Amino acid sequence: MNDMNELKKSVNDGGVQNIWIGLKRTSVDKWQWSSGKPALYLNWGFNQPNGGDERCAMMRNGEWHDESCTKSLTFICSSSNMNTGLVFVNQMKNWRDAQSYCRQNHTDLVSVRNQNECQLIQKFINDSHISNYVWIGLFRDSWQWSDQSNSSFRDWKSGEPNNAGGNENCAKLNPNTQGQWIDDPCNNQNPFVCHEDKLILITETLTWPEALRHCRQNYTDLVLVHSVEMQEEVMNVVKRASTEAVWLGLRHSCTVGLWFWVSGETVCYQNWAPGNGTGDEDCESGVRSGAVQSGGDQRWISRPEHHKLNFICSRSEE
Repeated sequence: MNDMNELKKSVNDGGVQNIWIGLKRTSVDKWQWSSGKPALYLNWGFNQPNGGDERCAMMRNGEWHDESCTKSLTFICSSSNMNTGLVFVNQMKNWRDAQSYCRQNHTDLVSVRNQNECQLIQKFINDSHISNYVWIGLFRDSWQWSDQSNSSFRDWKSGEPNNAGGNENCAKLNPNTQGQWIDDPCNNQNPFVCHEDKLILITETLTWPEALRHCRQNYTDLVLVHSVEMQEEVMNVVKRASTEAVWLGLRHSCTVGLWFWVSGETVCYQNWAPGNGTGDEDCESGVRSGAVQSGGDQRWISRPEHHKLNFICSRSEE
């Protein structure tokens, strides 16, 4: 929603009436969680899901059923402020309104990503004496962001997308609907807003010094990761890497036995894999530099600088 508010401000400043955003309908309908995570674990009831316009999921007795997203139900939010991490909201809302409520007041509509979570949520339902169906954060749609991100954020105007005429496969922002989205034929002509990634994955395989030189000549620098938020951006980028790890702007000094960023700053926020990032590096085998794993949990690892890996450049000094 922060992105939406910034976008609406720039649109309003320019007095633009309609503007393309990077959301397009695909031929693939898939279930995903409101959090943006893919739905790898599924626990449907008998003969479910049965399709049609039933694009949102509700839960009862540990099993899921698909339902029209316009139906009004109570729902469960996830929250970082509760002992159980769960909040039952005893208000009747459609799925989108329930999602908005959870995001504004807690974290999100609850995700059920494995059997253990399913059992914990069902216990919470039983302990809370909830006897009816409740919304969970699972929904199905065929819309995809053009940057291939897995963001599940949607801000459709009520009744949209309606695919009027059967060919409204692109999304635009319309200030007349308080900046909410409507679908529109892709061959219509509208102004648009581009966004420039701060992080650029380079799929050439270079040594760490070569990667540093490339970033400084063509962008700003090898990426610096000073926070959880930046690490999450890095994690989203490295999925497309062709090497098992990707260079960061991390360097080890054998002289003082410390890791530091190429900006000269010390490493405060850390995300090292076990056994990596210590001061006791093998300096006799060559200078060590830092990389992020492109698979698994994408932790940082120490590698000799002469290894050849993909790397991430940043466009800004942030």
